[in-house]
Amino acid sequence: MGTAFQFQEWITSHSERTELALDRLLDSVQTTPHRLHEAMRYAAQGGGKRIRPLLVYAAGQLGENTESSESLDAAAVAIECIHAYSLVHDDLPCMDDDDLRRGRPTVHKAFDEATALLVGDALQTRAFEILANANGDAQVRLNLIFALAAASGSRGMAGGQAIDLESVGKKLDLNGLKQMHAMKTGALLSCAVEIGGIAAHLNPTQMAHLKSYSKSLGLAFQIVDDVLDATADSQTLGKTAGKDAAANKPTYVTLMGLDYAQKQAKELQETAIASLDSFGASAQALKDLALLVVNRGK
Repeated sequence: MGTAFQFQEWITSHSERTELALDRLLDSVQTTPHRLHEAMRYAAQGGGKRIRPLLVYAAGQLGENTESSESLDAAAVAIECIHAYSLVHDDLPCMDDDDLRRGRPTVHKAFDEATALLVGDALQTRAFEILANANGDAQVRLNLIFALAAASGSRGMAGGQAIDLESVGKKLDLNGLKQMHAMKTGALLSCAVEIGGIAAHLNPTQMAHLKSYSKSLGLAFQIVDDVLDATADSQTLGKTAGKDAAANKPTYVTLMGLDYAQKQAKELQETAIASLDSFGASAQALKDLALLVVNRGK
C-alpha cells in the first residue's frame, strides 16, 4: 500500500515554494525605482491563500514531465502577479474604494494612489516577462503567455470587472451573473489549472478534464465569496465585509438567497472533483483544493 496523501503537508511545502519563487522572481527593493519595487512586493508578498499558485502546482504534478519544475514556478508566480495587480486596482477609489486587503492597508493607503496604479501596471507586465524568460520549450512558453493573457483581458478578468461595475444598482438574471463570475473570477482560476497542465505537457484529453474541473471550481469560488461577504466579518475576511450589499451589487446571495448559494457551491464542488476521476491518485491535491475552496470560512 502507498502512503496516504498528506494534504496539509502538501499545502505547507507548496506555499513555501510559492513564497520563495515570488522572492526570487520579483525585483528587489534595491532596484531602481526603489519605492515602486517596494510597493510591488508589498502587494504580491502580503499574504493571501495562494490558491492560484497551488492550483498551478497541483495540475502540474499530473504529468510525467520532470523538466517542468522551473516552468511551474514561473507560471505560479506569473498568475499570482496578475491576481495581485487586479486586487491593487480593484481597491482603488475609482473602483471598489477599499482600505483593507489581507488584513492590512491596501496599496494606495500604504503608499499613494499613483503608486498603486503603477504597481498594478508593473505587476501585470512582470508576469509576462517571467513567462517569456522561463527555461524550457519555446512553444510551451508561448502557450503559457497566450493562456494567461486571454484569461486576464477584456474577455476574461478585466471584462468581468467591467460587467461588475456596469451592474451596480441593476438586476442581473442568473445567466448574467454566471457570465460575470466566469469572467471576473473564474477565468483566472481556470487559467491556473490550465497553465499547470501546459507546463506538465498534458495531452488534449487530460486538458479537457482539467477544463471541466476548473470551470466548476471557478464558479464555486465566487459563490463562496458572495456567501462570505454576506455572512463573515471583516477580521475573518481580511477585507471589508458587506461591501457588495452596500454597493448594491448583484450577487448569488442577493439574487437567489443564502441557502441556494450554499447548495450550489456544494454541487459545483462535487462536479469538479468528479471531473478528475480519470487521473486517479495523482489528482488528490486538486480534489482537496476544491474542498478547501468551498469550505473556507467554515
